[in-house]
Amino acid sequence: MTAAIGIQKTTTPKAKPNQDNLGFGQIFSDHMFVMDYTEGQGWHDPMVVPYGPLELDPSVMMFHYGQATFEGLKAYRTKKGSILLFRPFSNMERMNVSNERLCIPLLDVDFAVEAIKTVVSVDQDWIPSAEGTSLYVRPFIISLDPFLGVRPAHRYKFMIILSPVGAYYPEGINPVKIYVEKNYVRAVKGGLGFTKTPANYAASLKAQEEAHHQGYTQVLWLDGVEKKYIEEVGTMNVFFKIDGEVITPSLEGSLLPGITRDSSIKLLQSWGVKVTERKLSIEEVAQANAAGKLEEAFGTGTAAVISPIGELNYDGNVMHINNGQIGELSQKIYNTLTGIQYGEIPDPFNWIVEVK
Repeated sequence: MTAAIGIQKTTTPKAKPNQDNLGFGQIFSDHMFVMDYTEGQGWHDPMVVPYGPLELDPSVMMFHYGQATFEGLKAYRTKKGSILLFRPFSNMERMNVSNERLCIPLLDVDFAVEAIKTVVSVDQDWIPSAEGTSLYVRPFIISLDPFLGVRPAHRYKFMIILSPVGAYYPEGINPVKIYVEKNYVRAVKGGLGFTKTPANYAASLKAQEEAHHQGYTQVLWLDGVEKKYIEEVGTMNVFFKIDGEVITPSLEGSLLPGITRDSSIKLLQSWGVKVTERKLSIEEVAQANAAGKLEEAFGTGTAAVISPIGELNYDGNVMHINNGQIGELSQKIYNTLTGIQYGEIPDPFNWIVEVK
């Protein structure tokens, strides 16, 4: 895909929001990127257009069979006014992994990143500058065939929308309370767990709702076969520091290969911290906690960056971690990642892509 990206600017720009009360994913900028796919023609007609509703046939396959993928990344405004993206090529490469599994035509990664840069540049005035804020970037693809039948579609739409955001969790960087789910399952090896597709998140809603009723922020999922091995939180990968070693569940096809997860592992390794990717049972974590060896636990993800876990509830066994405080290592990872993302400290990994 090498076509030039057309730009059609809005004639009715919206008022900018209060940066001190952005929330997450509730406010959207003036423009969006759109590009269509037609079988036999490929991806075509890339445009930045005014943000607005889509007109879709009620029978489009995406509504009925869920053939769709998405990604999530952020644009950051530095104190000097530059605009930075964090590992956008990794996001779009991962989107193609999801696309391949969902039988969706692959994107040209370089062009997809150029599309992100273009729409972010057009709406650069929407990038907030208050501390801890950013512009969330949501690329996604939906299937468009008006057809009630189960097969891959012949037409698709790739879109990118933008949302100025603050902290994902109300707790911010303060530790969150997590409920370990033992009844429902989210994914199994061979399924869709390693992809970013709406079905994965729909499958998590029931358990998440029940956890919220009990006062917990999120659900920690166990494997779908034995229901004993830790996988991930609904919106984050997870890490546990046990007796000086950082352990995170290995990627075996049922959990998302997070970009922030990978970045955290690379940081830990560069600091000489022992970090291990392996199967980790919830019983092992509970035993480590009982023995006083569970030193820290934290989640990683684009939305929250690092989210310390202060409490785990596993079948009534409530584990209080690090006295409900953020751990030293969690804080160091958070400070380093956000420092790189906002251009405040050097980026030795070449993760940053500058928009302007």
